[in-house]
Order: sequence, then C-alpha cells, then structure tokens
Amino acid sequence: MDALKIKSLIKHLSKLNYKKMYENDFLLTWEKTDDEIAAVFAVADILRGLRERNVTTRFFDSGLGVSLFRDNSTRTRFSFVSACNLLGLTVQDLDEGKSQIAHGETVRETANMISFMADVIGIRDDMYIGKGNAYMREVSKSVLDGYRDDVLEQRPTLVNLQCDIDHPTQTMADMLHIINTFGGVEQLKGKKIAMTWAYSPSYGKPLSVPQGVIGLMTRFGMEVSLAHPKGYEVMPEVVEVARKNAAASGGSFTQSNSMAEAFEGADIVYPKSWAPFAAMEKRTVLYGDGDDAGIKALEQELLKQNAKHKDWECTEALMQKTSRRTKYGEALYMHCLPADISGVSCKEGEVTASVFDRHRVDMYKEASYKPYIIAAMMMLAKFKNPADKLAERLECGCPRVK
Repeated sequence: MDALKIKSLIKHLSKLNYKKMYENDFLLTWEKTDDEIAAVFAVADILRGLRERNVTTRFFDSGLGVSLFRDNSTRTRFSFVSACNLLGLTVQDLDEGKSQIAHGETVRETANMISFMADVIGIRDDMYIGKGNAYMREVSKSVLDGYRDDVLEQRPTLVNLQCDIDHPTQTMADMLHIINTFGGVEQLKGKKIAMTWAYSPSYGKPLSVPQGVIGLMTRFGMEVSLAHPKGYEVMPEVVEVARKNAAASGGSFTQSNSMAEAFEGADIVYPKSWAPFAAMEKRTVLYGDGDDAGIKALEQELLKQNAKHKDWECTEALMQKTSRRTKYGEALYMHCLPADISGVSCKEGEVTASVFDRHRVDMYKEASYKPYIIAAMMMLAKFKNPADKLAERLECGCPRVK
C-alpha cells in the first residue's frame, strides 16, 4: 500500500466519531455504531499498510495481552498473538487447568489477579448458550471495579474472540475481505450474500459465525439470505437484529430452507455448519447439571439429525447458480476455516474439494485480515488519538526490520 493511500485512510479515520471506543470493550458488533465499525476497518487497513511498508507499529513499550481460550483454536489464537505483538504487547495464556480457578477462585478475583499489567484480555468462550458472552461481561465488570478501586493501574480492554452469540473478530475480518474484494463499502449495496448451513459429520459447532454474519452484513445495504434445514434455527434475538439492520441500511434479510434458493444469483456464499439453537440450549442445561450421559446421548441424536441433510453441500452445480462477477465466474466463496472438505478431511462434508481448492488462496487472504482487525480493536480502545499516532508513525517511517 502506498503512502498516499495510507494518508487517505488516516484522513478518513480522523473524520469518524469513535470516542466512546476509548477504554471500552468489543463484545458484539451490533453494539457499535456505523462510525465505530468503519474506524476498525480503517485502522486495520492502515496497520496492514504500515507493516507492508516495513514501518513498526509497536506503540506499547511493555504490557500484557492475556488470552483465555475455552475452546480449541488455531486462526483466532495466533491472530490474537500476532495482534498483540504488532502493537508491542507480550502475550500470556491463562490455562484454567493450571490456575486456582480449578480450586474455586471467583471470576472477580481471577480477573483482577491477571490484570495488574494487562492492557488487553482476549476471551473465547463459545460452547454454551447463555454462558460465554455473560462470562465476558462479568470479567469486564470485575476489571472495571478493580481499576476504580485503584487495584489496577489501567483498565484492560476486553476483546470477544468468539462467544455463544457473536464472533466479531471473524466477521469483521470477513467483512473487510469483502470490502476490499469488491472495491469499497460503496460497492456493496445490493450485493447478495448467502449464509447457509452445510452438512458436517461432527457435532456442536457454535452458532456465533452465522449469527455474526447476519448481524454485521445487514448493515451495508446488502441482500443477506440465511438458509438452513428446518430445525437449525439461530437465536431469534439475532434474527431480529438482522431484520432491523437491513431495514435501516436499505438492504434485505430473508430466510429459507433451501440452499439452492439462497445460492441463486449470490455474489458471496458462506456455507458453514452449526448446531441447532434449541439443541445448544439443551446442551447447556445438561452441562450445568453435570449430565455427561445426557450430553453423549444428545451428541448421537444430533449426528443422526445432521446425517439427514448430507445434500446440504457446496457443490460445483450450486456454484454455477451464483453470480458471474468474480474472477472465477462465480460467487466469492468464504469460510471461517477449517472447512469439512468432502473426500479430503472427511468422507462427506460442507464443500467439495474442487470448489474449496479453487477458492483456497482467497480464503487464506480472508483469514489474514483477522490479526489486523484485532489490533485495530485494541488500538481504538487504548489510545484517544489513534489517527494522530498512525500519522506520526507513517511520517517517521521507523523500520520494523532494520
């Protein structure tokens, strides 16, 4: 990215109203204003441009980024570490099995004990409906109280690295990939995105990606189509968010039980498996009761239910139904990864090997936005004047690699 483009992005950033993001958290995209969302995209692109030009963006001389992952992760875990390193923070993982949490330490106590020199806390807690986002808010309140009581010298910012409701770092990375692929936000009005369920031979995939997609993409005047078999509904409150967003942006939000209908004329397709909302609610109750046998029985029930919908697969035939506007003569295929690839990672899955391989490089590029999105969320929360800081760094040109 050339210097003029970076200067233009900084100028754009300086005109946005994102003051309330300072010393605040990033938990759900629909809690942020349009200007605040735009600010994250602008900072992410600026940080990427500076790194491409070998300009250091280590704005912190010291400090911790604390990570807590209650579910397995590759892309988000390394993206969080990369984001912290990009800004100059050291990362420390909180391993709950090796902490006093296992001995009954309270959330309030844990939150304060890990935060003495922490500037950011990243949490992934996506497995149980009604638990993950609520836990993040409890941590946030605890560190705010610690700061107000002069226990902590700074208030750590909390970044949602995926919860039971939303996956903001993923969907914001997805959205920035779409924006840059189609040539800017102004090019997205009227574009159709199909967020569809797809078959998986595994059980219990979170709902936060499809919910995050419909909760964010509906803000840009796009035609957002959510499709899934009957019984695989997402949270009704998120559906309502999507409806309101679409009405406000001049776009549309539709639901169907047909993958083919959703793919018809789509500019972007996002076929991804998820567990039924009702089943995930039941799973949370069983987990709370410590009913391991009940959880195993539910798992088998859901695997059988999934197997009835093996035809929900992203195939060459379905891709031919989509738009002819991209370089492949079909829609932009997206996935948060890892995908269940038929004949590769599983016998039958979400997508055929030929479709996946054709779009593989684009999906890697999609994933590459996440470290910059996370870093942007951090920067907007930790600095009152990020536009000035970024302009100074561009002017200085201090090399990252000397």
